[in-house]
Amino acid sequence: MAGVFGIGTPGWSTVNAGWGRTLVIMAGGAVAEHNIVLTGFMGSGKSSVGTALAAVLGRRFVDTDAVIVERHGPIPAIFAEHGEVAFRTHERELADELADETSLVVSTGGGMLIDPAIAERFESSGRVFCLTAAPGTTIARVRADGIVDRPLLDTADPEARVAELLAERSEAYARFEAVPTDGRTVAEIVDDILVRIRG
Repeated sequence: MAGVFGIGTPGWSTVNAGWGRTLVIMAGGAVAEHNIVLTGFMGSGKSSVGTALAAVLGRRFVDTDAVIVERHGPIPAIFAEHGEVAFRTHERELADELADETSLVVSTGGGMLIDPAIAERFESSGRVFCLTAAPGTTIARVRADGIVDRPLLDTADPEARVAELLAERSEAYARFEAVPTDGRTVAEIVDDILVRIRG
């Protein structure tokens, strides 16, 4: 049924949405070929929502962190051996590459679109949404996913660090259309985005 999505024929899509859930999401209505880019802090649900959204729309899903790992090795190793500057360079190169494509659903690293040049490249190629979540929600989701090698959370008080980073990034995130995720299922978040892009 995936072939009917995105060309105006209503249908139902069943997808594995992450967070231990399988969803059934209503899909219908044409969507332009521009890219859909999801940004936001770690644990905001970018990968889970992006995977589900891409399945509904019949599009290719790209997780920028996963691509960087595939090309350059584990992110903690990049930070440890080459520094954050090297990692951000990889992000800029990948952003230029993806912005030249169409009909993608892209999940970015949490700090990727803080760079104004990257933000402008993605905005020129499509629509950018910022998924939001409270610090406590973020930590709970990261722990539930079993992810422990987050370089920016290598601290004695991860929740305080999350709050600090969110404050630092608030101005950069504010330029994008916010999609709240606290207390919402992946299906609800996907439906919210679908309504916006089809509106």
